[in-house]
Amino acid sequence: MIFFKRMRERRVNQILEQIHKKNIVKRYAMLLGGCLIVAFAFNLFFLRYNIVCFGVSGISIVLSEFGVNPSAFIFFANLFLLIISYFFLGIDDVKNQLVGALIYPVFVQLTLYVTNMIDLGELEFIIIAVMGGILAGIGYGLIYKSGFSTGGTDVLGNLICKYSKMSMGNAMMIVNITIIVIGKIVFSWKIVMYAIVVAYLISIVTDKILLGISNSKAFYIVVSKDKEQVVRDFLISLPGVGSTVIEALGGYSNDKQMLIMAVAPTKMYFVIKEGLKEIDKEIFYLVCDSYEVSSKDDDNE
Repeated sequence: MIFFKRMRERRVNQILEQIHKKNIVKRYAMLLGGCLIVAFAFNLFFLRYNIVCFGVSGISIVLSEFGVNPSAFIFFANLFLLIISYFFLGIDDVKNQLVGALIYPVFVQLTLYVTNMIDLGELEFIIIAVMGGILAGIGYGLIYKSGFSTGGTDVLGNLICKYSKMSMGNAMMIVNITIIVIGKIVFSWKIVMYAIVVAYLISIVTDKILLGISNSKAFYIVVSKDKEQVVRDFLISLPGVGSTVIEALGGYSNDKQMLIMAVAPTKMYFVIKEGLKEIDKEIFYLVCDSYEVSSKDDDNE
């Protein structure tokens, strides 16, 4: 059993190694570009207006009120967290964070000279928050799309997750709430509220950069065998709709049913939804955004 487990682990490691080697120049270009954009947003919007964004950068904004250099703090904090990551999480985690964690604070210092020459005038605070959130979201999207990260408080989240059996989402929520509370001690609730807006926008834009904008829908339709052919004929008749049929078993009833998975252009959503209701008013279906569709034909191109 141990032998087969090690064989599986070795195979997984080989797959991960191939992923990391693929398009390495493009991935590093995306990482550097993303770090540059985030650093620019940090100096132009967050640091200048004391918007305590999450992570090590947010802590550096709080400490800047006491004369601490933000880029220096980010550098040494990331370095410290990389060492912690090496001892508690392993070398693989460090590899993915090393370049981003060290280059980001350098870009923070370099872009400071540029942003100091930019005058934003008397813009409304909400516009500042929106512009900063969108710009930082683009940067983080490029960073995560490269397969790397900038380290920082992600290490703390991973540690909490590993040793407390807590989900990564909950672990990061604890870390971020702690930073928000620290921000509230130094700044006003108004600043904290804008920081939450920024965090929300960063999350949304990052996902859009990572996944793209969905232009198709995935339908998962559970149907009885006597209605299966009607549903299949209906889907086939629609332009741009592909489907696969899988035999399924009801989790509660144990009845044999058919699961039809169909991918359709978003513009066909209403037609399919109404058509399914016409076939069977009690039909069960699930609809999700579909960001990427891959087929055998794609591999042959």
